[in-house]
Amino acid sequence: MNVPYKQFINGEWVDASNGKTWDVINPATEQAVRTVPFGNDDDCRAAITAAEKAFPAWSRLTAYNRADILMRASRLIAERLETLHKTNIAESGKPIADAKGDWLAAAALFEWFAEEGKRAYGRTVPSRRAGRRQLVLRQPVGVVGIITAWNFPAYNVARATAAALAAGCTVVIRPSEYTPMTAMEMVALLHEAGIPKGVVNLVNGDPHAMGQEMLNNPACRKIAFTGSVRVGKLLMDGASRTVTRLSLELGGNAPVLLFNDSDIDALAAGAVSAKYRNNGQVCVSPQRFFVHRKVRDQFVERVVPLARALRVGNGAQADTQVGPLINARQRDRVEELVNAAPGEGAEIATGGARPDFLTQGYFFQPTVISGVKPEARLFNEEVFGPVMPVIDFDDVDEAIELANRTSYGLAAYVFTENLKVAARCWERLEFGMVGVNEWGVSSIEAPFAGWKQSGIGRECGQEGLDDYLETKLVALAGIE
Repeated sequence: MNVPYKQFINGEWVDASNGKTWDVINPATEQAVRTVPFGNDDDCRAAITAAEKAFPAWSRLTAYNRADILMRASRLIAERLETLHKTNIAESGKPIADAKGDWLAAAALFEWFAEEGKRAYGRTVPSRRAGRRQLVLRQPVGVVGIITAWNFPAYNVARATAAALAAGCTVVIRPSEYTPMTAMEMVALLHEAGIPKGVVNLVNGDPHAMGQEMLNNPACRKIAFTGSVRVGKLLMDGASRTVTRLSLELGGNAPVLLFNDSDIDALAAGAVSAKYRNNGQVCVSPQRFFVHRKVRDQFVERVVPLARALRVGNGAQADTQVGPLINARQRDRVEELVNAAPGEGAEIATGGARPDFLTQGYFFQPTVISGVKPEARLFNEEVFGPVMPVIDFDDVDEAIELANRTSYGLAAYVFTENLKVAARCWERLEFGMVGVNEWGVSSIEAPFAGWKQSGIGRECGQEGLDDYLETKLVALAGIE
């Protein structure tokens, strides 16, 4: 693809207004992949202005017209996958299969919301007064600012963008500065698919300045954010000034409740695959493994050799299963949490260090730590790395209580053959998504839901479209 890798404002590829640039670093080599613009609030303001001007025409198109464009974008992604995934690998470090999967999920999102946009139904409400009719309409919010994280450079951008465009909104995308090139390629594909000028804009630059512009600019009616709790709270504080609508997906600390009636041998492989996917840099990644005391040792014995056998390396190599962490800061934080574990009463069963054979890149060994206590940092903090903390429990009530002992509430997992135990867990766990005998808890056609400090609003599914629509009542009198 011939992509300029610049900002995209009002249908044009442009440099930053302040002339500044940013080097995108390959986390596997620590070398610069490309230099891209790094703008400020002026660039964001120009993008919001372009989106505001484009909104009336885009919102008045039929849902079928908008769907045609989104479907073309989906098909283009599938056609260009063999090229697109290479950029994803270079800037995020993902292995080949994960990078392709990221883009395929984006294609599926554009396809899903192309169809779901046709079902933005209103309704008629019977009136208690003769001669009066009450219509409820669903209409697009307006300009949406989209601020995304680096862990899924294609999926994160597409999840909000596809829903907003299908609803009739126009967008200003601010991707992570660590992975902006994948978002730039997505915007190029949308442009090729026929998105009108100003409907989709992309800016890359100072996160604080651009975030404040989105909050303060009255034309920006909503912000969809994927990232940390700290930044999410800052956005909530700022939104109080302008009553800007927010969708916040702020991560998690997902518990796994593994009961002693489970097939431990079969579950071990799935646990390792789910835990170390994308190097643990997944918001719904299973993190705290609560294992019944009777099978705790058996579980650790099974997962340790599997984790140790994972091939760590550059994502561009065909045999790599686990790539690097995104940057040195994240690797150092994971390392700090692991180094603190023995002093908190836990035991490192495998891993626990940087791989000796990789002298460059932000790599860390797949790690299993048993005997983690509820007071430990590994229990209470979102690790976002390749670490499997194992905690034992004795009964279902204890497991549920420990699982809920977190400020997060995104995903949880339960493994048992006992339906009564499963139902007790899914009803009492304080999480927006619960997988029962299932590691793949989220899907495009169902709501991606966070409780507590894991966020507000919903993505994906019918609820994902609803979050980009306003509700309007039309009351008609004098009909009879």
